[in-house]
Amino acid sequence: MKNIVCIVGTRPECIKMAPVIKSFANSDWAKVYVVSTGQHRELVAQTLSIFELNVDIDLDVMQHGQTLCGLSSRIFEGIETVFETLNPDLVIVQGDTTSVMVAAIASFYLQIPIAHVEAGLRTGDIKSPFPEEFNRIVAGIVSSLHFAPTKRAFDNLLKEGKTRHSVYLTGNTVIDALLEVSARDLHCQYPTSDKNDLVLVTAHRRENFGEPIKNICRAIRELHDERKDLEFVYPVHPNPNVKSVAQSYLGSLERVYLIPPANYEELVTLIKKSRLVLTDSGGIQEEAPALGKPVLVLRNETERPEAIEANVAVLVGSDRIKIKKWVYQLLDDNILYDSMASGASPYGDGKAALRIETICKNFLHLA
Repeated sequence: MKNIVCIVGTRPECIKMAPVIKSFANSDWAKVYVVSTGQHRELVAQTLSIFELNVDIDLDVMQHGQTLCGLSSRIFEGIETVFETLNPDLVIVQGDTTSVMVAAIASFYLQIPIAHVEAGLRTGDIKSPFPEEFNRIVAGIVSSLHFAPTKRAFDNLLKEGKTRHSVYLTGNTVIDALLEVSARDLHCQYPTSDKNDLVLVTAHRRENFGEPIKNICRAIRELHDERKDLEFVYPVHPNPNVKSVAQSYLGSLERVYLIPPANYEELVTLIKKSRLVLTDSGGIQEEAPALGKPVLVLRNETERPEAIEANVAVLVGSDRIKIKKWVYQLLDDNILYDSMASGASPYGDGKAALRIETICKNFLHLA
């Protein structure tokens, strides 16, 4: 048996890594260890439990007011001990968090092969999104295996000089997770009305802190006041940069429901129930189109341009006027709405995890 260590730290990583972990766990050749850095400690355990998975080792690195430097230092210290104890044959990371970057460097220092899931996403600006663009570039430099979710990501990696035999087009594992969860009998527990159109809102990214998130909330408030047929559900991130603004601008509105962060089953339920989605989340840019929901992306640029090109999402940034314009258009123009809602999702067929497990087996000379 080969020792495989899967690193997670945040809820989105857990969602996208869960199908991979399950595929390895169900194999006859791999012993899988799930290591959590604890960036989103409670959300990690909650999210993995939805997929009937558990954390094997928790580094519990988060401290109040911790800087990126402090976070990185604590992950480095904890992860080195874990790697020396488990002696992994392969380390698998997903995405672009600080946990990914540190785990990749630590694996390189200890000469452990590393596989990068959702590799090749690029904006072309190392400071946007910050620090994610830097993190995924660093992970790409030291990875032995690159699992690209789309053809564009695949091409990005080859253009950067990655060898052809190390880059694989697998599709995005989020579709694997989404198909598993959406097939369940899900119910919405929130007090929304079937009479009104529901708009799901998520906004939490660092680049939207400050004036951008205020503009987003102003747009929601004005839409609420102008359209009595609209309701909004906003799962609010606990970060004070998000929570305090949302409460201040939206907390008193009758048809805006500010709720705690939704678990994955709840989130999928809300996407399915919504008319359209406003989000700065990378994962929801992938999930909502797969469920036939138009997406307005609350960012000025995205490393997931495939959805824009497929006409299932539109970049609106934090521009209050632009947000309102597109919401009105999607509500009032049925032809536009139907064209976006019926567009093909560019993110895969739900079999990415199986492809990844097979490639790793071959890489370790077990096939």
